[in-house]
Amino acid sequence: NMRRDREEKLDVYARHDVQEYWIVDWPQRIFEVYRRDSQNTLQLIATLGEGDALRSSLFMGFELAIASLFVGVPRGE
Repeated sequence: NMRRDREEKLDVYARHDVQEYWIVDWPQRIFEVYRRDSQNTLQLIATLGEGDALRSSLFMGFELAIASLFVGVPRGE
């Protein structure tokens, strides 16, 4: 569930030096990007919608159209 993703998992990944963490919020149709900051914690740095594209400094040349994640997913579920 979203609470678990944003609290428990985020904490576990932060303690294990994960550099970037992505969460897809299916009901809201958004994509959240958390990235390690200068204090060594994972912070929300972007909330992307269906008109946006994800690019990551960790994966050179990587680009993902957020709308492509929701193809075939009914609205409101």
